[in-house]
Amino acid sequence: MIYPLIVSPLYIALCGLLILALAMMVVRARLKYRVGVGSGGHADLERIIRVHGNAVEYVPMTLLLIVALEATGGAAWLIHATGSALFVARLFHLWGLGHSAGPTKPRQIGILINWLVILVASVLILWKLLLP
Repeated sequence: MIYPLIVSPLYIALCGLLILALAMMVVRARLKYRVGVGSGGHADLERIIRVHGNAVEYVPMTLLLIVALEATGGAAWLIHATGSALFVARLFHLWGLGHSAGPTKPRQIGILINWLVILVASVLILWKLLLP
């Protein structure tokens, strides 16, 4: 049975706005440093590019899993929990990597939460599909 998507679109929209804001940060930094491609050796620009790139690498798959969790009957509270955890994780990652290229607690917490959302959603979807 397929369930209607009521909750997950909220997190798709929030993450979409976050990725757009990150892209705008990259463009602003590129204009500041007059760099069209790459980072031009500017550490600040490289970090901003990686914050955006990391979000683009992780957010789509995580959102797909959250949507699939909802589509397979995941409770609204669970979709809110995973969606808000993803969004908060990305903010932590932005804060951590945005301030230092080295390992920072916020960056580590952000990616750990993101990985936990991927793990939890994947396991719950498989459980739902394989153990009806």
